Amino acid sequence: MSNPVLRAISDRRSIRSYKAEQVTEDHLDTVIRAAQESPSARNAQPWHFSIVRNQDIIREINAEAVKNLGREGDIFYAAPVVIFISTDASGRWGRLDSGIAVENMALAAHSLGLGSVILGLPEAAFTGPLGEHFNKLLKFPEKYTFAVAIAIGVPAASKDAHPVEPGRIDYIS
Repeated sequence: MSNPVLRAISDRRSIRSYKAEQVTEDHLDTVIRAAQESPSARNAQPWHFSIVRNQDIIREINAEAVKNLGREGDIFYAAPVVIFISTDASGRWGRLDSGIAVENMALAAHSLGLGSVILGLPEAAFTGPLGEHFNKLLKFPEKYTFAVAIAIGVPAASKDAHPVEPGRIDYIS
């Protein structure tokens, strides 16, 4: 496949194992820029990006999320950086627009040789009893709520492409 965009879409994987090295400022700036350039309904840009490198904060959010989910483990996979996207809770399309932005981030990270995994599970930390604490800790704007997160780092492992499920497309003429 010679088209670089289609190749990136095809080659990108959800990475769940990262090296300990930190993501550079230049790479983070590029990933955030890709998110900011995402389309949004009526160009509302209803997102806010909280870039977290502080492992104590990531562990605190992880502990609350897994407790509220009734499970164990590291939902951030020891990634050196996690970007939390919050959105205007009063807006109609904020979560959808944030989903578009996070996909741009994942593709940008891949294009830089980084790995990423898009995460919905952290929502359990924000909807639990410590939700307001985390909103303030991550500097979510007033009336904004968690939409989605993405863990990013230098991949320590990869995986094969997932199988494409048959029967999920119908053409209607």
